[in-house]
Amino acid sequence: MMNNAVAVSCRDVVVVRGDREVLHGVGFDLKAGSVTGLLGPSGCGKTTLIRSIAGLQAKVTGTVQVLGLPAGAPKLRGRIGYVTQEPSVYGDLTVTENLRFFAAVLGVAAADIDRVIDAVDLRSHADARVDRLSGGQQSRASLAAALLGEPELLVLDEPTVGLDPVLRRDLWELFHRLADGGATLLVSSHVMDEAARCDRLLLMRDGELLADDTPRALLESAGADDMEQAFLTLIDRKAAAR
Repeated sequence: MMNNAVAVSCRDVVVVRGDREVLHGVGFDLKAGSVTGLLGPSGCGKTTLIRSIAGLQAKVTGTVQVLGLPAGAPKLRGRIGYVTQEPSVYGDLTVTENLRFFAAVLGVAAADIDRVIDAVDLRSHADARVDRLSGGQQSRASLAAALLGEPELLVLDEPTVGLDPVLRRDLWELFHRLADGGATLLVSSHVMDEAARCDRLLLMRDGELLADDTPRALLESAGADDMEQAFLTLIDRKAAAR
């Protein structure tokens, strides 16, 4: 359910880590109620960009506006759900115990716990310790914690890594249901075949945006049959223009 409202606006975003510039003047908008894919190879700057939007990245210059406020503003707490590549839940607690803890921190009603457990299909493992779950199940437990309170923005760093095709499909269906309900999602991935599941795509390489468009438009502009081919075509064009 996309609309004209802008949930995230980035302008001339530069991030320096040590003596190296990681992001080189990145700029784009995320429309509210949409699912945007952030695609590119490992090490291209996806996680740094996501951390900048979540307000957790140091040495950021430029402008990052999130839900009408500067990234990291205290008033954004509870309005953003952020899932890292590594599990962000406690291994020595069960799934339910983790969610009770995070619900208390966020001031979310305990009744919301059942909703998020079912949303990520962890009902049969609700009472299992997180450190005894598979990697994919741990990722889903982290996602469940991020879904508490129905955040307006979900920033997900490679949430489908290690999941089997059925669970990946189910999660993408969940992402679109959340967007239909008004949430905005930014989902990073290095798997190009996930591009077709997105409303819009940001393609990154070496800290720069190569493209910002719909999957269909990107394929058409590159004259490509699949997103990996389109990505390579865009890289070649960028190199030829230099």
